Amino acid sequence: MKKYIFIILCLNYTFNAHGNSADPASLWDKNAQLPGQKQCYIIHEKEVCFSDGNRKNIYSLPKEELKNLIHEGAKYVLNYPVNVTRLRLPKETMENFFQSDTNSALRRFIFKIAKKLTNFKSFNDIFSWLGLHHYPKTAQERGPNLIADMGELNQYHMGVSEFSNHHQKSMSFSCAACHSSNLFGVKVLGLTNRFPKANEAFILGKKVLKNTPTFIFKTVANPSPHDLDVFKEAKEAISFVGVKKPLVLGLDTSLAQVGLSLALREKDEYATMKYPKRNRHPLHYIPADSKPAVWWNLKYKTKWLSDASIISGNPVHTNFLWNEIGRGVDLYELEDWLIDNHQKVQALTAYVFHTEAPRYNDFFPQKIDITKAKRGEKLFLNNCKGCHGIYEKNWSRPDATELSYEQKLENHKVWYHSQTKTINVGTDSHRRKGMKYFADDLNRLKISQTIGTVVTPQRGYTPPPLIGIWARWPYFHNNSVPSLYEVLTPDFKRVKTYIAVDAHDKEKDFDQIKNGYPSPNKIRKKYRTDKDYFFNSAKKGLSNKGHTSMLLDEHGEEKFSHQEKLEIIEFLKTL
Repeated sequence: MKKYIFIILCLNYTFNAHGNSADPASLWDKNAQLPGQKQCYIIHEKEVCFSDGNRKNIYSLPKEELKNLIHEGAKYVLNYPVNVTRLRLPKETMENFFQSDTNSALRRFIFKIAKKLTNFKSFNDIFSWLGLHHYPKTAQERGPNLIADMGELNQYHMGVSEFSNHHQKSMSFSCAACHSSNLFGVKVLGLTNRFPKANEAFILGKKVLKNTPTFIFKTVANPSPHDLDVFKEAKEAISFVGVKKPLVLGLDTSLAQVGLSLALREKDEYATMKYPKRNRHPLHYIPADSKPAVWWNLKYKTKWLSDASIISGNPVHTNFLWNEIGRGVDLYELEDWLIDNHQKVQALTAYVFHTEAPRYNDFFPQKIDITKAKRGEKLFLNNCKGCHGIYEKNWSRPDATELSYEQKLENHKVWYHSQTKTINVGTDSHRRKGMKYFADDLNRLKISQTIGTVVTPQRGYTPPPLIGIWARWPYFHNNSVPSLYEVLTPDFKRVKTYIAVDAHDKEKDFDQIKNGYPSPNKIRKKYRTDKDYFFNSAKKGLSNKGHTSMLLDEHGEEKFSHQEKLEIIEFLKTL
């Protein structure tokens, strides 16, 4: 009955300022458009329409109520709110494992299954391996988006979640595991985690749980009744989770994990879990990797994911659905949770849509040459606006001479597609093609219909809004291009390999001229000698081709000179 009430609310309810009902369907309808003024142009013989509004205040709330909702959502970013999730770590038993003698029966048994676990001496060792980041300790370490004080959780890493049941605790991971980053010492929620290992954690967990009989766990670990229940539930859930290792560190195989996990279930509308199906699913061997997306772009979009294949539905709802299918959830329980906890979904949605990008000038003060950036702006408008939109700068205002340097750098208006488009510019197609291998399975689910999520595979990718583009290296959905300079270089001239590096040192880990990873000879030795950080675009699914036709003139010659590329980059740094 709950789901029918929820659908009626979605269809008939207009969101009020107190926010105690479900999301209005009009926000997430496939025909939704950005608010504001609209301007249309004929570009390359096609009409392109932009709007100058955005949906930063997605629910059109009064200022104080929006502030309160964002504060609530900030906590859910860090502490996963979906308490029906089934893959959790039994905290007390794990702590006993870390504190046990290296020769204990528990450690010897785990060593036989997964040597990796024996290298960890604490929870924080696991979280560091996963690529999670510490909470900020000073004001200078806080990025543009609110990071809530999480009390005892602050002793761990951002993205670690804790569930309590009669003073017994279990642990899992939240959105911040993949959508937070350390940017030269500043912690930015909503920025891609450059080196997440969430998929590797599922692979490791499946190996351990599959090879640990319950009676062995009970005998060797001596868990509390609560921890034994957590173990049993995780062991059952993981048998319905299909896992896949990413092609390279920095990419994510969540799309494949959802498809593979659905394929293990029954074909009914709730994808019930009876006995795991044996199958040779295409996603086992077809790459569909991509990087976690930044959040601040969502306010400019009306469809979601890098290929805009979610054509309707709240992206946070959909993220919970996908996330939990990939964790072996019971969809009856998840559907009830979504209906009963719509306020939590709204709070997290409000937070995500309200996020802002880190600004180049905050990290490299007074380093942008405005005269040079203005020349880059002209080149951009003549060549790039049809796909990526228009960014009016304060330096073009009539009163610009009265503005400070910092004020001149700010955007006066952002014009982006009134409705999000997909365009095929030749970039690696494996990610978008991967969607077709489970779209039908997802759309048939009753819970998808309940929350209004519809997936339709697309023929291209979304040319993203370019706000904060400077901080989003490496580029393209598959991380195949190491710098903005290489993006502006035709694919047949792009570097084929590069070495990735953490963004710790502004001078050593970032090429300010080309805006991206330094050349391999300038990379710190630690990364040069670790094969995990080596990227080879020749590998299937990692191609750096595409985005080239607009970089060539009518004679097939490279359109931009070295100096012009640097001018465009100077402009892009201001966005």
